[in-house]
Order: sequence, then C-alpha cells, then structure tokens
Amino acid sequence: MADLRLFVAIELPGQVRAALNKLQHDLQRDAALARLRWVRPEGIHLTLKFLGAVPAEKRGNIEAAVQRAVTGIHPFELTLGKLGTFGGKRSPRVFWVDIAGDTEVLTRLQAQVERELTPLGFPAEGRAFAPHLTLARVPPERASEAAVPLADAVANREAPRATIAATELALMKSDLRRDGAVYTRLVVATLNV
Repeated sequence: MADLRLFVAIELPGQVRAALNKLQHDLQRDAALARLRWVRPEGIHLTLKFLGAVPAEKRGNIEAAVQRAVTGIHPFELTLGKLGTFGGKRSPRVFWVDIAGDTEVLTRLQAQVERELTPLGFPAEGRAFAPHLTLARVPPERASEAAVPLADAVANREAPRATIAATELALMKSDLRRDGAVYTRLVVATLNV
C-alpha cells in the first residue's frame, strides 16, 4: 500500500474561509504580493500536528490516537488574531494570521495530540506550538521584493473579525497535485460535550 501524507487539524467554517479569501484578494492588489503562492481558501486549516508520509497500515492506530486525543476537551472558541510572517524581515517565508481566543484549551488539545501520537513513532515538536493559519508562502526568489509590502500589511492591516467554533478534530490526508494540495478528511473526533 502507498504511503499517506497526513496531518491533524481543526477545519475552518465556511464563513471564516470566505473572510480570509477576501483578505487575500485585497492584499493581492499589491503587485509584489500578487506573486506569492497564496493558499486556496479550502486549503486553510489550523494544523495541530503534521505527520508527513505514513505507511497506510498505520492509519487505524493513528485514527484511534486522534479519537483519544480529544478526551476531556470541551468545545471552545477561537478568533483570528494579528497578521505576521515567519522568516526574517528581509526574507519572509510564510505570511499568516495567528489565533486568539481560548488558546489555552487549544494548546492543551495540541499537547494531547502530541502525547497520543508519540508512541506511534511521531516525535513531539522541538519548538513551542504557534497556532496560525497560513495565507501565503513566499517563494525564495520573491522574498526581497515582498519584504516591504508584507511588513506594511502586518503593520497596517487587520485580520477579519471571525470566530472559529472548535467542536471537532480531524485527521486529514493531503494529496499533492500540480495545481496545489487537495485535502480529504479521513476521520473526525468530536470534542467532549
């Protein structure tokens, strides 16, 4: 069986995706920003753990781990926070919006995901969890021309007001295609009510 490219995420409601799509279109009016690799709205999600290429026979154990990870976590609300970038000011790599709201509960959920998946051969991240939604990736050859417009967007633009009602956790499959990744929900774990 072929490997599956997997990750664990909270999916976004349609109205949040639409609000982010509008923000992306507004920002693309700047010619330097238009040439970034913008994430399609249907591809924006809040990743809690990226697993990478996984042998298909591990899927059942991973699905069970995702189901266990929600134990004791009740539904909670998140909001869109501030805009930002990863990478240096002169060479940004990723343009994102961070997450605000019940981030303590989100962090606890992410830690439980890590704890459940570590015994299956997925080591915990070495850096602190930084919840964010990727809006665009900056191709290395475009970093210098995009640096100033991105800094301006971070300083002068606000993310749309939007609420994410976190009620479930999903194991997602990513299929890389020429026109971008296609995501498929494999299993959903409902947060305890």
